[in-house]
Amino acid sequence: MPAHPAPSQTEIATFAGGCFWCLEAAFNQLQGVIRAESGYSNGSHPQPDYDVVCSGRSGHAEVVQVTYDPALITYRQLLEIFFSLHDPTTLNRQGNDVGTQYRSAVFTHDPQQAAQARALIEELSLSRVYAAPIVTEVRPVDNYHPAEDEHQGYVSRHPFQGYCAVVVAPKLSKFRQTFSDLLRSDAK
Repeated sequence: MPAHPAPSQTEIATFAGGCFWCLEAAFNQLQGVIRAESGYSNGSHPQPDYDVVCSGRSGHAEVVQVTYDPALITYRQLLEIFFSLHDPTTLNRQGNDVGTQYRSAVFTHDPQQAAQARALIEELSLSRVYAAPIVTEVRPVDNYHPAEDEHQGYVSRHPFQGYCAVVVAPKLSKFRQTFSDLLRSDAK
Protein backbone atom coordinates (compact mmCIF):
# COMPACT_ATOMS: atom_id res chain seq x y z
CA MET A 1 0.00 0.00 0.00
CA PRO A 2 1.46 3.42 -0.93
CA ALA A 3 2.41 5.84 1.84
CA HIS A 4 0.15 8.49 0.30
CA PRO A 5 -3.19 7.68 -1.36
CA ALA A 6 -3.71 9.22 -4.78
CA PRO A 7 -5.01 12.74 -4.21
CA SER A 8 -8.27 13.89 -5.73
CA GLN A 9 -6.67 17.20 -6.66
CA THR A 10 -3.42 18.87 -5.72
CA GLU A 11 -2.27 22.43 -5.19
CA ILE A 12 1.17 23.96 -4.67
CA ALA A 13 2.42 26.31 -1.95
CA THR A 14 5.90 27.86 -1.81
CA PHE A 15 7.48 29.17 1.39
CA ALA A 16 10.84 30.76 2.25
CA GLY A 17 11.79 30.76 5.92
CA GLY A 18 15.52 30.33 6.25
CA CYS A 19 17.27 27.06 5.55
CA PHE A 20 15.05 24.82 3.45
CA TRP A 21 16.10 21.62 5.23
CA CYS A 22 13.95 22.35 8.29
CA LEU A 23 10.87 23.45 6.37
CA GLU A 24 11.05 20.45 4.06
CA ALA A 25 11.44 18.00 6.96
CA ALA A 26 8.39 19.43 8.75
CA PHE A 27 6.05 19.70 5.77
CA ASN A 28 6.88 16.15 4.64
CA GLN A 29 5.42 14.85 7.93
CA LEU A 30 1.94 16.27 7.36
CA GLN A 31 -1.22 14.46 6.32
CA GLY A 32 -2.27 15.69 2.91
CA VAL A 33 1.22 16.71 1.82
CA ILE A 34 2.15 14.73 -1.24
CA ARG A 35 5.67 16.12 -1.40
CA ALA A 36 7.72 18.95 0.03
CA GLU A 37 10.69 19.78 -2.18
CA SER A 38 13.65 22.01 -1.35
CA GLY A 39 14.35 24.58 -4.03
CA TYR A 40 15.24 28.13 -4.98
CA SER A 41 12.77 30.83 -6.00
CA ASN A 42 12.33 34.46 -6.96
CA GLY A 43 15.83 35.26 -8.10
CA SER A 44 17.35 36.29 -11.40
CA HIS A 45 19.88 33.53 -12.11
CA PRO A 46 18.61 31.25 -14.92
CA GLN A 47 20.05 28.03 -13.39
CA PRO A 48 20.68 28.60 -9.68
CA ASP A 49 22.57 26.08 -7.60
CA TYR A 50 23.38 25.94 -3.90
CA ASP A 51 26.71 27.77 -4.19
CA VAL A 52 25.27 30.64 -6.26
CA VAL A 53 22.22 31.00 -4.01
CA CYS A 54 24.30 30.89 -0.80
CA SER A 55 26.57 33.59 -2.19
CA GLY A 56 23.57 35.93 -2.31
CA ARG A 57 24.33 36.81 -5.93
CA SER A 58 21.31 35.13 -7.54
CA GLY A 59 18.56 36.88 -5.58
CA HIS A 60 16.89 33.52 -4.95
CA ALA A 61 15.54 32.47 -1.59
CA GLU A 62 15.87 28.95 -0.25
CA VAL A 63 12.31 27.64 -0.37
CA VAL A 64 10.21 24.58 0.12
CA GLN A 65 7.60 23.90 -2.53
CA VAL A 66 4.73 21.88 -1.07
CA THR A 67 2.41 19.80 -3.24
CA TYR A 68 -0.68 19.02 -1.19
CA ASP A 69 -4.25 17.76 -1.29
CA PRO A 70 -6.53 20.62 -0.12
CA ALA A 71 -9.20 18.08 0.87
CA LEU A 72 -6.81 16.84 3.59
CA ILE A 73 -4.93 19.98 4.62
CA THR A 74 -5.78 23.59 3.87
CA TYR A 75 -3.57 26.37 2.61
CA ARG A 76 -4.40 28.26 5.81
CA GLN A 77 -3.07 25.34 7.89
CA LEU A 78 0.12 25.29 5.80
CA LEU A 79 0.52 29.04 6.38
CA GLU A 80 0.06 28.65 10.14
CA ILE A 81 2.67 25.90 10.21
CA PHE A 82 5.06 27.99 8.11
CA PHE A 83 4.80 30.93 10.52
CA SER A 84 5.42 28.63 13.49
CA LEU A 85 8.60 27.17 11.97
CA HIS A 86 10.62 30.37 11.56
CA ASP A 87 10.96 33.94 12.81
CA PRO A 88 9.04 36.15 10.37
CA THR A 89 10.31 39.33 12.07
CA THR A 90 13.96 39.18 11.02
CA LEU A 91 14.86 40.70 7.67
CA ASN A 92 17.09 38.45 5.56
CA ARG A 93 18.03 36.30 8.53
CA GLN A 94 17.11 33.15 10.44
CA GLY A 95 19.36 32.59 13.44
CA ASN A 96 22.96 32.43 12.23
CA ASP A 97 21.89 32.18 8.57
CA VAL A 98 22.20 35.70 7.14
CA GLY A 99 21.46 36.96 3.63
CA THR A 100 18.57 37.55 1.24
CA GLN A 101 18.52 33.81 0.48
CA TYR A 102 17.19 33.30 4.05
CA ARG A 103 14.40 35.89 3.84
CA SER A 104 10.88 35.19 5.04
CA ALA A 105 8.47 34.99 2.11
CA VAL A 106 5.27 33.45 0.89
CA PHE A 107 5.57 33.01 -2.86
CA THR A 108 2.03 32.67 -4.11
CA HIS A 109 0.56 30.70 -7.00
CA ASP A 110 -2.70 32.63 -7.32
CA PRO A 111 -4.49 35.71 -5.93
CA GLN A 112 -6.38 33.62 -3.35
CA GLN A 113 -3.10 32.44 -1.78
CA ALA A 114 -1.85 36.03 -1.68
CA ALA A 115 -5.05 37.20 0.02
CA GLN A 116 -4.90 34.40 2.61
CA ALA A 117 -1.23 35.09 3.36
CA ARG A 118 -1.81 38.82 3.80
CA ALA A 119 -4.87 38.17 5.98
CA LEU A 120 -2.93 35.84 8.30
CA ILE A 121 -0.03 38.31 8.53
CA GLU A 122 -2.53 41.00 9.53
CA GLU A 123 -4.13 38.70 12.13
CA LEU A 124 -0.74 37.80 13.61
CA SER A 125 0.28 41.46 13.67
CA LEU A 126 -2.93 42.67 15.30
CA SER A 127 -2.77 39.94 17.95
CA ARG A 128 0.90 40.76 18.62
CA VAL A 129 2.00 37.14 18.39
CA TYR A 130 5.51 38.43 17.70
CA ALA A 131 7.29 41.19 19.64
CA ALA A 132 8.58 42.81 16.44
CA PRO A 133 6.83 43.63 13.14
CA ILE A 134 6.44 40.80 10.61
CA VAL A 135 8.66 41.37 7.55
CA THR A 136 7.48 38.38 5.48
CA GLU A 137 7.11 39.34 1.84
CA VAL A 138 4.13 38.11 -0.17
CA ARG A 139 4.62 37.99 -3.92
CA PRO A 140 3.99 35.67 -6.87
CA VAL A 141 6.35 32.73 -7.25
CA ASP A 142 8.90 33.31 -10.00
CA ASN A 143 11.85 31.41 -11.47
CA TYR A 144 11.50 28.37 -9.20
CA HIS A 145 14.11 25.61 -9.47
CA PRO A 146 14.35 22.40 -7.42
CA ALA A 147 17.48 22.15 -5.29
CA GLU A 148 20.07 19.50 -6.02
CA ASP A 149 19.29 15.90 -5.03
CA GLU A 150 21.70 16.10 -2.08
CA HIS A 151 19.39 18.69 -0.44
CA GLN A 152 16.19 16.66 -0.80
CA GLY A 153 15.32 14.80 2.40
CA TYR A 154 18.54 16.10 3.95
CA VAL A 155 17.42 16.00 7.59
CA SER A 156 16.09 12.45 7.38
CA ARG A 157 19.33 11.28 5.76
CA HIS A 158 21.65 13.25 8.10
CA PRO A 159 19.90 13.54 11.50
CA PHE A 160 23.19 13.66 13.42
CA GLN A 161 24.89 16.27 11.24
CA GLY A 162 25.63 19.29 13.47
CA TYR A 163 23.10 21.75 12.02
CA CYS A 164 20.38 19.10 11.87
CA ALA A 165 20.97 17.93 15.45
CA VAL A 166 21.39 21.35 17.07
CA VAL A 167 19.11 23.65 15.05
CA VAL A 168 16.58 21.53 13.15
CA ALA A 169 15.81 18.75 15.67
CA PRO A 170 14.46 21.09 18.40
CA LYS A 171 12.26 22.92 15.85
CA LEU A 172 10.89 19.62 14.58
CA SER A 173 10.20 18.39 18.10
CA LYS A 174 8.19 21.55 18.90
CA PHE A 175 6.44 21.29 15.51
CA ARG A 176 5.39 17.67 16.17
CA GLN A 177 3.98 18.60 19.58
CA THR A 178 2.13 21.67 18.32
CA PHE A 179 0.68 20.07 15.18
CA SER A 180 0.34 16.44 16.30
CA ASP A 181 -3.24 16.27 15.01
CA LEU A 182 -2.02 17.05 11.46
CA LEU A 183 0.85 14.56 11.34
CA ARG A 184 0.83 11.41 9.24
CA SER A 185 0.62 8.33 11.42
CA ASP A 186 4.20 7.32 10.52
CA ALA A 187 5.49 10.73 11.69
CA LYS A 188 4.08 10.62 15.23
